[in-house]
Amino acid sequence: MSAAASPEPQDAVVAVKQETPFARFVSEYCESPVAVVSFIAVVLIVGVALLAPWISPQNPYDLAQLDIMDGRLAPGATSMDGMVFWLGTDDQGRDMLSGIMYGLRISLGVGVGSAAIACVIGTALGLIAAFAGGKVDTSLMRLVDLQLSFPAILVALMILAILGKGVMNVMLALVIVEWARFARTARSAALVEARREYMEAAQCLALPKWRLVFRHMLPNCMPPIIVIGTILVARAITLEATLSFLGLGVPITEPSLGLLIANGYQYMLSGKYWISFYPGIALLVTIMAINLVGDQLRDVLNPRLKR
Repeated sequence: MSAAASPEPQDAVVAVKQETPFARFVSEYCESPVAVVSFIAVVLIVGVALLAPWISPQNPYDLAQLDIMDGRLAPGATSMDGMVFWLGTDDQGRDMLSGIMYGLRISLGVGVGSAAIACVIGTALGLIAAFAGGKVDTSLMRLVDLQLSFPAILVALMILAILGKGVMNVMLALVIVEWARFARTARSAALVEARREYMEAAQCLALPKWRLVFRHMLPNCMPPIIVIGTILVARAITLEATLSFLGLGVPITEPSLGLLIANGYQYMLSGKYWISFYPGIALLVTIMAINLVGDQLRDVLNPRLKR
């Protein structure tokens, strides 16, 4: 008697869905509830800043919409024409909620703009230093060391003391302060990538140097640059707020959150806390949300640093 034939395996094709790099990145980023909440907070903050002219209760810097009789009203107070000031008003009768929305536009614009320009300059110099080596690398890194040896706020104060107030002057000062950090980060990442097999193969093909640096090396150096960029955006917003609070930042006609805090500082002891308190809370939430997003990006892009 022949042994019973074992059942043949079914000829079924098991389709394994390959996860795309972007989907994998999103799934890893969403592992942390704090990171998701902080990302949503950043999106909301940016949305409020961009839509401020359309969603704010008033234009706080349009003199036709202001009334000096509404100055220093408490949160929830109502003006003579029936407008409710949910966060109160400042000494000029400007709605604090509208002032925060408009202040976010300046703070985010200065922070993101200065960080982006510093990223381009610093990354380019860092890649050039790593690829060129020798005297070029030594000279650029000594310049970076010299830049980082001075406190950032001191350098920014010196620059603005010479150039004066203004949004563009603040951005220039922040670019000068921050470019060295991008240069050092880019150089460190580029030195690691320069020893990879794909770079050796590209050099054997006698490709142009600019293509080796910006086409092959740069894309693989972006993860740490992106992480340091998010952190330095928050740092630039903090520096701008500090400079504006000290009276050397943006002019009063283009107020940021730091200037709003400074406007109410003299009224704190008299009980008019809301003039500085609510802009300070907005600044704190903005910086904290951006930093938390940067921390999670660091953990996702470089799991070895995950705590």
